[in-house]
Amino acid sequence: MPTASSASSREILTGLHDVMASKLGAQAKLNKVVNIIADAMASEVCSIYLLRDGVLELFATFGLNQGAVHVTRLALGEGLVGTIARQISVLNLDEAAAHPEFAYRPETGEELFHSFAGVPIIRKERAIGVLAVQHADPRGYDELEIEALQTVAMVLSELIANAGLADRAATAGDPRDAGSARLTGQKLVLGMAEGHAVYHQPRVLIEHTVAEDVEAERHRVYSAFRKMREQIDAMTSAPEFGTAGEHQDVLETYKMFAYDEGWSRRINEAIDSGLTAEAAIERVRQRMAQRMRQIDDPLLQDRMHDLDDLSNRLLRIVSGQLGTAAQMALPSDTILIARNLGPAELLEYDRRKLKGVILEEGSLTAHVTIVARAMGVPMIGRVREVRQLIGEGDHVLLDGGEGSAFVRPTAAVEEAFEAKLATTQKQREEFAAYKSLESVTKDGERLTVAINAGLRDDVEALEQTGADAIGLFRTEFQFLVSATLPRREAQLRLYKAVLDAAGHKLVVFRTLDIGGDKALPYLRAQAHEEENPAMGWRALRLSLDRSALMKAQARALLEAGGGRELYIMFPMVSEPWEFEEAKALVEEQRSWLTERRKPLPLRIHYGAMLEVPALAETLDQLLPQLDFLSIGTNDLTQFLFAADRSHPRLAERYDWLSPAILRFLARVVKQAREYKVPVAVCGEMGGRTLEAMALIGLGIRRLSITPAAVGPIKAMIRSLDRGAAMTLLDKLLAKPPPDMRAALADWAEAHGVRIA
Repeated sequence: MPTASSASSREILTGLHDVMASKLGAQAKLNKVVNIIADAMASEVCSIYLLRDGVLELFATFGLNQGAVHVTRLALGEGLVGTIARQISVLNLDEAAAHPEFAYRPETGEELFHSFAGVPIIRKERAIGVLAVQHADPRGYDELEIEALQTVAMVLSELIANAGLADRAATAGDPRDAGSARLTGQKLVLGMAEGHAVYHQPRVLIEHTVAEDVEAERHRVYSAFRKMREQIDAMTSAPEFGTAGEHQDVLETYKMFAYDEGWSRRINEAIDSGLTAEAAIERVRQRMAQRMRQIDDPLLQDRMHDLDDLSNRLLRIVSGQLGTAAQMALPSDTILIARNLGPAELLEYDRRKLKGVILEEGSLTAHVTIVARAMGVPMIGRVREVRQLIGEGDHVLLDGGEGSAFVRPTAAVEEAFEAKLATTQKQREEFAAYKSLESVTKDGERLTVAINAGLRDDVEALEQTGADAIGLFRTEFQFLVSATLPRREAQLRLYKAVLDAAGHKLVVFRTLDIGGDKALPYLRAQAHEEENPAMGWRALRLSLDRSALMKAQARALLEAGGGRELYIMFPMVSEPWEFEEAKALVEEQRSWLTERRKPLPLRIHYGAMLEVPALAETLDQLLPQLDFLSIGTNDLTQFLFAADRSHPRLAERYDWLSPAILRFLARVVKQAREYKVPVAVCGEMGGRTLEAMALIGLGIRRLSITPAAVGPIKAMIRSLDRGAAMTLLDKLLAKPPPDMRAALADWAEAHGVRIA
């Protein structure tokens, strides 16, 4: 049943619809609009102010002196109208002159009027004007009248924007109107980038606000709600979102809002007033946003941001705009803005155009960070309210090394950024000089510096960096970028191309490590809802359960390695029997190929990744079966500390240079040395110069790292006395200092070790 507000709004919208459809000029239309509103609301004054050249100008009025039109101007924040525009808020006053921001303009004749109500006219989340009504008698306006004004203001924004009457780049009332801003967050991927902001999920621009058929619009909203609820239910049960903690809390909040009858009722009421489905959703969203600005409680603000996200999801569904920016024409200098990203989503973007990423969430060891590092894309995370502070198209300077971004930078900031970028490029050129130099320490020890890769194009980094090998080829990347399960033939082509491109340099292929935050849509049907998917059905566990998947990959690897030495590594081995079963499966495929006289590898080297701490307790059983052992420090860290790698609040809580980690690694290295099994580190820890120095001090001789880190790591190695570093680590681990990182950094500086 339509409310009084709906009836009032519908009466006004009917009149506005006729005006907008007429052939009158923009000024004449606005003159009619103020008369329609004043008549419908029995108001003695109705005025429209528009933002032009950064100033609010009285553009049309009923009730004030006509001579004030295009004469009265107010700065943002000046007077009641300026306050509404700056704060994007509503003012409802029974005595306007008593408000501290009241500014009298004698040319308007407004001294006759006491009460005042004003609402912002919003376009693209920014105020482009103000709609106000006034009465001579002191009175407060009821909620229904304010809602009617807000509904009309939304329709006015369409008319004003189409006529080009207000500033296109208006920034009134938005945090962005302060000009240049420096945002800080967590360093995720080092590097510097300059470009323009692109939202991963762009906002929907509402082009039509007045409904032709109210019932048809209502049906569209009902259908969108059903689809959105299905999506939220699927997200809640999907394995990559099953982690207990903050992500689960967000999804539970999403679900609560998605099924909130009050929200759907308010949208229905907005449709009753004569709005289209899109305009009704946006109308309710704007009202919630205005309330959100008045909330001081950070937790409640976060929940309101969740509801804002959900409103945008509903808008995209009802408008049919379901894609991400990856499916659109990207600018050549894209700085991607998102709440969070999965690794598969990031891989959808054109690496030639994607210059940087800024996330509201994110963590150092999340797989999307690893993918960004592999792509060479600078990234920072944990930037609060990033989507409120950065507008689409804003000029952005991103500094991954500092964990900061400058938005709408001043000329001075740009100059300083360019100077630092030039210095960084010079340093990069210096590191590039190490390309032809071997990784030999000052005391003559030859170490191995390999790179991590995951796609065919990544192999080019071998030549570019002078790395010794590919110490970790993540075979799951091919699966992450594919919409369907890659066939064995496609896998074979990729592995052969990688081996051909690597030439005489060895490549260590890690079998599929999927699951956790690397879930595949086409495998979800087989997954079960998990409390903690990082420690659930993933990696080798999944491959052994889905033996057909592993058999196809094993056969592709064996055929690709025909006539060469092949290195195969199994991820997330928890107990020796898992390695044995996986090796047996590969050997079974080798026998199958032998029977068919297919070319086979000259030798197969089998390795395991030590990521699960339990495996360290059974190394005496496993090491005799291994040709090599690789330590995955990313997962190992989260399991040792019982700290979810994707949990934002734990992102920086635990240090790779903690005595707990270093002592654990020291025990593993010592035991492997006894069995003469070479040990490598292929986690992100090895790509940081100070951490790598500590690893070398523990006895690690092989590092597999991101290509961008090869130069700095080589420079560090060539400035390091390995024997002295090993003596230092023995001493520090015997009696750990209060700050291990500081102690290592001080020693490096005192001994001339090059730490980048």
